[in-house]
Amino acid sequence: MGKKSRRAATPISEKQKFHSSTMRPLYKDQAWDPLETENREKRYLRKVRPQSDNQRELMEAIDKYNLCVAIGPAGTGKTYLAVAKAVEALEAGDVGRILLSRPAVEAGENLGFLPGDLDEKLAPYLRPLYDALGDRLGLNKLKKYLQDGTIEIAPVAYMRGRTLNNSFIVVDEAQNCTYGQLKMLLTRLGWNSTMVLTGDPDQSDLLNGLSGFGDIASRLSQLDDVRVVSLEEQDIVRHPLVASMLTVI
Repeated sequence: MGKKSRRAATPISEKQKFHSSTMRPLYKDQAWDPLETENREKRYLRKVRPQSDNQRELMEAIDKYNLCVAIGPAGTGKTYLAVAKAVEALEAGDVGRILLSRPAVEAGENLGFLPGDLDEKLAPYLRPLYDALGDRLGLNKLKKYLQDGTIEIAPVAYMRGRTLNNSFIVVDEAQNCTYGQLKMLLTRLGWNSTMVLTGDPDQSDLLNGLSGFGDIASRLSQLDDVRVVSLEEQDIVRHPLVASMLTVI
């Protein structure tokens, strides 16, 4: 009885191994492939829609006014919506750059010595802004904009003496700024620029009486060309428990 002929085995590529495996795709609406970065990046280019009337009011105010103040508890989308509108303005060509600023204040604990150069030391304090931008742009485009200076993320201490023209400025965690710091930041606003201050006066990490955010917001609300928008517990878009907890703590 003659031997059966053996067919040469065709090498299987890594990509074929992935698709022939028993692993379920990460996204059911399309076959997501970790080797196809371009498709993954496209998922970040989505239109942000308000989830409540107050969020809609904030987005409309940012479009209409050059200076807006967003006040509200954690999870109401203050920072995320401000960053989303900044990215929208940049990609539409309405501004030439985005500048995000945040006070380097620790939330009730001392981190001690941090290794690295100055940028590396400040990175933990500015991480939330990187997260919001990465969610809107994707990491590849964010890295490009950071390298060429189109997007700048800086602590409040770096802002003195600057005039910010043709820019979209977001000042996050403004409740951790003193009155003098906020006055300095507000006077950085230049031509063809928009500034949004976001914060929660009830979550200041400064000593009692040092935060100037509540006072600044109250004074600015008297001006017709400045919009102060208050968001409430019902605007929280995080886990439902967050809204429940904030009613009792």
